[in-house]
Amino acid sequence: MRATSFLRLASFGIRTILFREKKPILGTIILTDKCNLHCRHCSVNNLTAVIYPYRQIHDEMRTLYAMGIRILFFCGGETLLWRDGERTVRDLVREAKDMGFLIVNLVTNGTFPLDVPEADLILLSMDGDRERHNLIRGDTYDKILENVRSATSDNICFYMAVNQLNQGAVAHVCRLARDTNHVRAVSFNFHTPYPDTQALALKREEKVEVCRTISRMKKEGVPVFNLESAFPYLIDGTFPTPCHQCVVLENGKLSVCGRCIHIPGLCEHCGYFFVAEYTLLFDGNPRIIIEALRTYLRYI
Repeated sequence: MRATSFLRLASFGIRTILFREKKPILGTIILTDKCNLHCRHCSVNNLTAVIYPYRQIHDEMRTLYAMGIRILFFCGGETLLWRDGERTVRDLVREAKDMGFLIVNLVTNGTFPLDVPEADLILLSMDGDRERHNLIRGDTYDKILENVRSATSDNICFYMAVNQLNQGAVAHVCRLARDTNHVRAVSFNFHTPYPDTQALALKREEKVEVCRTISRMKKEGVPVFNLESAFPYLIDGTFPTPCHQCVVLENGKLSVCGRCIHIPGLCEHCGYFFVAEYTLLFDGNPRIIIEALRTYLRYI
């Protein structure tokens, strides 16, 4: 991260903590809900299968920038399916950088070529070893690793949603992140139980074991892009929700924190690690602040 970017983000954090502000800093634009996969834990793919046009995405970028958003994510559906004429996601990332966003990331399932070197991070879904990943996402494990090894930049972060089907593969994904070229780190979530996927949610004791495994992997030198000091809050669901510093914009509809906020009762079972980390960070938790500084400066 450039020093100027760090100072601007640090200034936002200090103001938020001191004055208890609820202004957003991180924004996500949904480019499409169209996806080439039908993953067993996903409730938001192919609801409309509409790819939103460039002019709309451009206007949404300007809207978020005017709100003070400086960390931008592009998401799907499958993000890399987005195209409008000759424009691709890579053009959106470049334009976001030119517009003034300090950090620009994208989320992908990794089944398409990974050629977006301008992105700060490419968060790539890797949901276990070959058997468990393919059980969740179809026969994609080998194709994804082939794309990772052929990537044009070292900006990839594995992104694993831990659920009943893959909780035994956390260590595998950790070591895979450590040992695979072009992968900078690995990041975890617990499965958030949308109404049609509740059976995949982890029990408390299972969350405890997952966190123990992640902590053990960190001691083995695995580059984990999560904060251990947030684990107790994630296990017991005691972090504040929603995260007012994050917003999602999809087809003109702005949601605080995430799209799941509109589902009654789901916030109470949130499994998103970054939500816990951000809400605790901007609440002024000193352990979170110290660990966040060390982690974010290392991996972004």
